[in-house]
Amino acid sequence: MAEIKIGVIGGSGLYQMEGLGDVEEQTLETPFGNPSDAFTIGTLGQERVAFLPRHGRGHTLLPSELPFRANIYAMKLLGVERIISISAVGSLREELKPMDIVIPDQFLDRTRGRISTFFGGGIAAHVTFADPVCKELADTIEEAARKEARGVDVHRGGTYVCMEGPAFSTKAESELYRSWNMDVIGMTNLQEAKLAREAEICYSTVAMVTDYDCWHPEHDSVTIEMVIDYLNRNAANAQRIIAETVSRLARGSRACKCRQSLRHAIITARDKITPEAKARLKAIVGKYVE
Repeated sequence: MAEIKIGVIGGSGLYQMEGLGDVEEQTLETPFGNPSDAFTIGTLGQERVAFLPRHGRGHTLLPSELPFRANIYAMKLLGVERIISISAVGSLREELKPMDIVIPDQFLDRTRGRISTFFGGGIAAHVTFADPVCKELADTIEEAARKEARGVDVHRGGTYVCMEGPAFSTKAESELYRSWNMDVIGMTNLQEAKLAREAEICYSTVAMVTDYDCWHPEHDSVTIEMVIDYLNRNAANAQRIIAETVSRLARGSRACKCRQSLRHAIITARDKITPEAKARLKAIVGKYVE
């Protein structure tokens, strides 16, 4: 079987991948429970790709209910080295219009109580997270988006505020984030990015703007109908961007620092790491901890 080096996480409105050949479903169990759904694995161009609907088919999981650790650990079990995350976001800036595509390079965490690490339970590690997005992967996504996106503007850079949800922002919150010079707001990507870094997987977001949150005086406050309408209208762009990104990644090697992010991060003395901790995190720490 061909290696699966590229994973795609689909957000609200993107529950399946088009254009896949030799499709199979694979259900995985992890030390952190079951992922959001079964993986759809297929060939896109010449590459095997693993697709996971973040909220499950039929959208059954709230952002706070997502099994983030299971999702990323399962990607690691499959051999995935790069994750393309498709996400619906609200805009906190006038120039980031509904239907536009943003490739953020920073995150701000406004969630509460979510577990954002694989570590603990007898093994401690501290990864570098100053630059939470893989620049190589984001560069490739940007090139693909500028080539394949139809009728929308593509914006590179900016900060994604990750809020708890499931309710959308109050006007006071929205204006606060704008005063902090934030760019877009969503509910899911911060945990994925942190866990992918710990798993030495490259990660980048394709943020699809659906609304102006609730701050814009000339636009209605966000509703779920609005989100789904814009996502459905932009789904073809998302599919084209994914296909072009996968094609470009297949032609290049992986030379970024993400692939060695744990090299100096594990701080626990090796003789103090329990067999249980080693077994639990084998897919992630196996090459560093015997």
